Amino acid sequence: MKLSSFVYFAGFGIKTVLLRRQTPILGTIILTDRCNLKCRHCSVNNITGVIHPYRSIREEMVQLYRMGVRILFFCGGETFLWQDGGKNLRSLVTEAKELGFLLVNVVTNGTLPLNLPEADLILLSLDGDRERHNMIRGDTYDLILENIQNAARDNICLYMAINQLNKEAIYDVCRMARDVPNVRAVSFNFHTPYPDTAELALSREEKAACCAAITRMMEQGAPVFNLKSAFPYLIDNRFPTPCRQCVVMENGTLSICGRCIHEPGLCQQCGYFFVAEYTLLFRGNIKIIREMLRTYLKYI
Repeated sequence: MKLSSFVYFAGFGIKTVLLRRQTPILGTIILTDRCNLKCRHCSVNNITGVIHPYRSIREEMVQLYRMGVRILFFCGGETFLWQDGGKNLRSLVTEAKELGFLLVNVVTNGTLPLNLPEADLILLSLDGDRERHNMIRGDTYDLILENIQNAARDNICLYMAINQLNKEAIYDVCRMARDVPNVRAVSFNFHTPYPDTAELALSREEKAACCAAITRMMEQGAPVFNLKSAFPYLIDNRFPTPCRQCVVMENGTLSICGRCIHEPGLCQQCGYFFVAEYTLLFRGNIKIIREMLRTYLKYI
């Protein structure tokens, strides 16, 4: 991370904690819900199949920047499928940087070539070892591994949603993050029980066992891009929601924190590690602040 970016984020954090501000710092733009996969735990793929036009995406970037957002994520659907009028995902990342966003990240399923050195992080979904990943996402594991090895830069962060199908594969994904070239780290979430996938959610005891497994791998040198001090809050779902410092733009609609915030009771069962980490950070949790400084300086 550049020193200037670090100073900006530090200043934002101090003002947010001391003044109880709710200004957003992290924004996500949904480029499309079109996807080349139909994963068993996903509730948002191919609902409309619409590729949102460049003009709208550009307007959303400008709007988020004016709101104060400086960490930008492009999400889908599958982001690498997005293109419009000669523009592609690489064009959007470049333009976001030119607008002034300090960190620009992309979320992908990794089945398309990862030629995106301009992104700060490519968060690539990998849901276990070959058997478990393919059970969830179809026969894509070997293709993803090949794309990782051929990636343009070592800016890949594996992204695993832990659920009933892959909860035993945490070690496998951590080892891949540690041992495979071009992979910088791994980031975890627990499955959030959307109505059509509620059976995949973990119990409190299962979450505790998963956090213990992640902790053991961290102690063995696995590059985990999560904060251990947030684990107790995640296990018991006792972190404040929604995270008002995070916003989502989809087809001109602005949502606080996530796209499904209006689903009754879903916030109280949130499995997103970053939501716990950010809400605790901006409440002034000292352990979270210290660990986030170490982790972000190491992996970004």
